[in-house]
Amino acid sequence: MAQDALIQASIRRRLLGLGALLVISLSIAPLIFDAAGYKERKIVDRIPPAPTLPPVMEAAPAVVLDDTINEPEVINEPAPVAQPVVIKAPPVEVVEKMKQRAPEEVSQAEDMPALDENGIPAAWSLQLASFKDERNAKSLRADLTKAGYKVYIRRANDLVRVYIGPEMQRTRLESLKESIKEQYSLDGMIVRFTTQ
Repeated sequence: MAQDALIQASIRRRLLGLGALLVISLSIAPLIFDAAGYKERKIVDRIPPAPTLPPVMEAAPAVVLDDTINEPEVINEPAPVAQPVVIKAPPVEVVEKMKQRAPEEVSQAEDMPALDENGIPAAWSLQLASFKDERNAKSLRADLTKAGYKVYIRRANDLVRVYIGPEMQRTRLESLKESIKEQYSLDGMIVRFTTQ
């Protein structure tokens, strides 16, 4: 029995030593076999050469022997006159309602985008608010974006400003300023849009 225990202890030591040698050899093997002498094999192309095609023959155009070509007859008759279209005026009530809803008239010359001294079109933005805390600015931006407005924020010194725009026509921002004042109680100011 004592001899069996000694044999088992000896076998265990041998197996443990074999395992230790395997671990050491696996960790040293990459240092020894670093592929410094590896040369890339030359691979022979197995793609056959392109086949030779027969030459392309161009066909000569067909010759028309008949000199008489039938041309379609042209009839110069005037087209029939259509009945004039009569457009009825809308009822007076509809016209009055439309006048009440219509914004005040702005001439096309006033509302046209203008060019600045560098020849760049002048764009406008509606500055709504300035915050010290960026979270407040982001919250307002999220609310306005959900409502469908084009909103962006800019950082300047210690403040974060919230803008709507840019728009090429200032009159659009003026009407938008009024609706924002009614919906969000924010009295914005129209400023020149810059990329900084």
